[in-house]
Amino acid sequence: MIEAAQFVEAARERGFDWYAGVPCSYLTPFINYVLQDPKLHYVSAANEGDAVAFIAGVTLGAQNGRRGVTMMQNSGLGNAVSPLTSLTWTFQLPQLLIVTWRGQPGVADEPQHQLMGPITPAMLDTMEIPRETFPTEADAIGPALDRAIAHMDATGRPYALVMQKGSVAPYELKDAGRAVKREARIARDVSRSTTSDALPTRNEALQRVIAHTPLNSTVVLASTGFCGRELYAIDDRPNQLYMVGSMGCLTPFALGLALTRPDLHVVALDGDGAALMRMGVFATLGAYGPSNLTHILLDNGAHDSTGGQSTVSPQVSFAGVAAACGYASAVEGDDVSLIDELFASPLLDGPRFVRVAIRRGTPDGLPRPTITPPDVKTRLMRHIANAGSNQGAR
Repeated sequence: MIEAAQFVEAARERGFDWYAGVPCSYLTPFINYVLQDPKLHYVSAANEGDAVAFIAGVTLGAQNGRRGVTMMQNSGLGNAVSPLTSLTWTFQLPQLLIVTWRGQPGVADEPQHQLMGPITPAMLDTMEIPRETFPTEADAIGPALDRAIAHMDATGRPYALVMQKGSVAPYELKDAGRAVKREARIARDVSRSTTSDALPTRNEALQRVIAHTPLNSTVVLASTGFCGRELYAIDDRPNQLYMVGSMGCLTPFALGLALTRPDLHVVALDGDGAALMRMGVFATLGAYGPSNLTHILLDNGAHDSTGGQSTVSPQVSFAGVAAACGYASAVEGDDVSLIDELFASPLLDGPRFVRVAIRRGTPDGLPRPTITPPDVKTRLMRHIANAGSNQGAR
C-alpha cells in the first residue's frame, strides 16, 4: 500500500498536473489529495468518456511537458470506449489512465462487477491500451510512471494502470469544496416564424464563424460528420481541427483546450445529434467553462451525414439547457446573424452559447479531409505553440 502523496508527487515531477474522472472508492485518496492542492487541477466529469475527451483536450493544449490523468472505475470503461478508440487512438493524444479493478477474480465484490471484473484486462487489450498493475510499493511508482511516459511519447496513445483494492491508503478530505455556482441566466429565444427553406445553410453559418476566428488568437474545433467536412471544404486553416468519431466528445475536448490555453479563444462547433448524445457535458461546461470558450450548436434536426434521419432536437431548448447549467450567456434562434452578435459581445465570466437552426442538406460532392487526424492535430499543436510564443506567456 502507498500513500496518495507518493504517487501524485511523483507524477507531478513528471508533468502530470491535470486530472479528470468519475469517483470510485478505490480512487478516493487521489481525488481528495488533488482537490486540496491549488496547483493541481481536477475536473469532475459527468461520465468517463467525457473525462477521456477532456484530458485529450488538455494534451492538445499542453505546454512545457504538462500531462493529464483520467481516473475511472472499470465499470466506466464502457462509457469511455468511443473516445478511447476514435479520439485518443485516432488523433494520437496520449493520457495516463488509472482504472480501478472492481470485481477482480478472487476478490469478493458487488454483483454489478461480476462480469466487468474478469473482462477488464481483455477490454484494455482489445483497445490496444498497454497496462500494468498499479504500484503498491513506493519504489515502484517512478518506474511505472516512466514506462507509461515512454509508451505515451513513442506512440501518442494511452497507457493504463489497473488499481487493485487496497492499493492506496486513505486520505482525508478536509475541504470538499464545491464548483462555483454561477448566477442563473435566462435563455433567449429569438426565433422567427419561418419555413425550413428560409433557414440559413450550414455553409452560411460556417462562413460567419470563419470571419470571426482569426488565425493567431482562435482555435475552431468542428464536430464529427458534415460539420467538419464542410468547414474543411470552405477553408482548411491551421487553427482548425475536424473531429472524427467520438460523437458528442467535442465539447469536453474543447473545455480541456480552453482551460490549458486561456490565451486562445476556443470555438466548439457542435451539432444537435452530438449534443443530444452527451447532454451531461452541458453541466460540466457550465461549472468549469472559462470565458475563452464559445459553444456554437448548428441544429438542422437531423443526422445529416447518415441519411437525414430526424433527431429529437425540435422539442429541446438547448439554450435553456445551457442557461440552466450555468453558461454565462445562452441564446437560440434561426438567424445566422446571431453568430455575428455573439462574437461582437463582450467576454463574460464563463462560456457563451448560441444555437442556430439551419436548413437540412449538404452540398453535393462534399470532400473528406485529405489531411489525416494525426497530421491535423500536429499542425494545430504547432500553430498554437507559435501563437503562444507570438502573444507571450500569460
